[in-house]
Amino acid sequence: MGFDGQVWHLHSGGVPVGEILIDEADFPWLSGRFTAAPAFDGLRELFVRELALTEDLGEEWERVYDEVRRRVSLTSPGGPVPEFLLHIEGDRAWFRWSDKPFDE
Repeated sequence: MGFDGQVWHLHSGGVPVGEILIDEADFPWLSGRFTAAPAFDGLRELFVRELALTEDLGEEWERVYDEVRRRVSLTSPGGPVPEFLLHIEGDRAWFRWSDKPFDE
């Protein structure tokens, strides 16, 4: 199944915060153009902090990414995505996803 051209949606508390138009699939990552909705303004700094902490994926990164997961949901064209690792920088987003929850 090709991913190019698919649109994936981000929500926060049911409110749309943006969409990702997939233009590259490099297993296991998908990436594409991110178009922010007005509600993304309240999450922008969270994603800036998360990306800055990826150099050292320690406890601080885990804490910040837990906040991302608490506040953001991802929906594929086929429905809600139970697990994902998402980065957003400017008008680009890239992520890995699973259609099954990860084991704790």
